[in-house]
Amino acid sequence: MKGIHKEITPLSDNDLFIVLNHPSAKFDYPIHHHSDYEINLVMDTYGKRIVGNSQEEFSELDLVMIGPNIPHAWQGEIIEGNHVITIQFSDKILHYPMLEKRLFQQIKELLYASQQGICFPQETQIEIRDKVLNLTTLSGFQTVIEFLMILHRLSISEKRLLMENIYDTQSIVRTSKSRRIAKVCDYIEKNFDKKIVLSEVAASVNMSESAFSHFFKRKTRSSFIDYVINLRVAKACQMLSETTHSVAEICFQCGFNNLSNFIRVFKKRKGSTPGEYRALMEQMLNKY
Repeated sequence: MKGIHKEITPLSDNDLFIVLNHPSAKFDYPIHHHSDYEINLVMDTYGKRIVGNSQEEFSELDLVMIGPNIPHAWQGEIIEGNHVITIQFSDKILHYPMLEKRLFQQIKELLYASQQGICFPQETQIEIRDKVLNLTTLSGFQTVIEFLMILHRLSISEKRLLMENIYDTQSIVRTSKSRRIAKVCDYIEKNFDKKIVLSEVAASVNMSESAFSHFFKRKTRSSFIDYVINLRVAKACQMLSETTHSVAEICFQCGFNNLSNFIRVFKKRKGSTPGEYRALMEQMLNKY
């Protein structure tokens, strides 16, 4: 990601997770991303937090879970006694056979939700703070039990997503549990920059247009047209943040065939024009 520091975490193949304990944190790490999951607990200070396209103030206690490759940074005041504890664990956790068991379904859903960044209510923050602090004092197999208890408690807590829908195809396919939906979503993902015709997509899964439209909406909770447009807008956001391509270039590279229509659709879904969105992302990067 252009302008964003890529961090290589100290996780090894033999680690289920690692705990990074930082009393008296200096908050001097730039906005960055890495390939692992992260639970970040910030205590006894205040400041601003950036997670993807979200920027919020925090105070005293802040608990956030972040999925892989989401840019993030905390800009806190250096107050005596401030404390930051970070738990990092591999993105490969989603492929662990154990998570396919019914008992782990809520944790698996937590992992998918974290791909938009998650923050938690005060009650959960306080409870997890005590568990994370306890985790720093444990060793051996007891750390595994406490780590899983933390994930479980977060999975059943109320949550607030920090980022707008990133339109994660894998998440939609997982939820729908349909081979036809998987085939269609894979096709859209690979061809979003080209003309996509409903009749051709429906025929590819041996359905009529009408039957396919009802089936797709029932399985994804989105109309086929909205799904394609939202995916194209998500791709455009990524290109606006990570490339120097002009708005017009991005418009056509994301499958829109009319610039004014692209700007209108983008503003309707994101609340700003593509140019305003890019300027906001650059402002956030320069600030942090």
